[in-house]
Amino acid sequence: MVGPQPRGTTKALLDALRELGYVWGEHFVTEVRGGEGKPERFPSLAAELVRLQVDVIVAAGPTLSALKQTTSTIPVVMAVSGDPVGEGLVESLARPGRNFTGLSSLGVEVTGKRLQVLKEIVPGPGPIAVVWHRSDGVRQWQAAEAVGRARGWALLSLEIRDTDRIEDVFKAATAARASALYVIASAPLFGRAREVAALAAKSRLPAMYSHMRYVEEGGLMSYGVDIRDIWRRAAVYVDKILKGAKPADLPVEQPTKLDLVINLKAAKALGLAIQPSVLIRADRVIE
Repeated sequence: MVGPQPRGTTKALLDALRELGYVWGEHFVTEVRGGEGKPERFPSLAAELVRLQVDVIVAAGPTLSALKQTTSTIPVVMAVSGDPVGEGLVESLARPGRNFTGLSSLGVEVTGKRLQVLKEIVPGPGPIAVVWHRSDGVRQWQAAEAVGRARGWALLSLEIRDTDRIEDVFKAATAARASALYVIASAPLFGRAREVAALAAKSRLPAMYSHMRYVEEGGLMSYGVDIRDIWRRAAVYVDKILKGAKPADLPVEQPTKLDLVINLKAAKALGLAIQPSVLIRADRVIE
């Protein structure tokens, strides 16, 4: 159950539901499950929710694949999905056709833009080390690899296989003389944003992230959707489904705005000068 002071994305979802007229404990109750950064736990957690016969599930990242394997009937609202069509969660964005609907974060589509901004800031000859997790980063790594090949940029694949040994990928990046990092969005890493940002700073590697949370925790820059806003918008799908709408008929929403966030304090610590041409494009600058 959600306690009286939920945090983060859960709070964003519940706040939005309250604004839509739902009172927790009166109109609905919630069952919260989290894998604590361990993707291997997601199948059992998905099965547990299905056994509870909940009315709707709101989920993100690799949890969605686990739910796809577990239920074809309970409505699932995707709070964050990098590539819902490619992952087989929906038949199309306009007509999902299944029990999944919700929001796409455009993870694959904006990969090239993230790498481009990173190269503008750090044009050095060393490779860009791409940090990713197999649970939900394969397609984004493939997209990055394709962009690098097309533009002649050297990329170094650094897959995190054990979330208890995240520091290993930073040691590998340093050993390979990488000029910068691109950290692909990953559920196992999201809850450890501060640790990841600190390791990048310690390794003196400028890093581009998919979500601004990393930048708020001390990272250099991010380009992507506002995750809290995405979870707030997921409440609209929950409302429609509880009122009788079918997920199969609710088009998947794509973000209309992506934010470039730059942390000047982190840049200064790295001895990095951010060009005015980049700063002027930033939606938010952290001093």
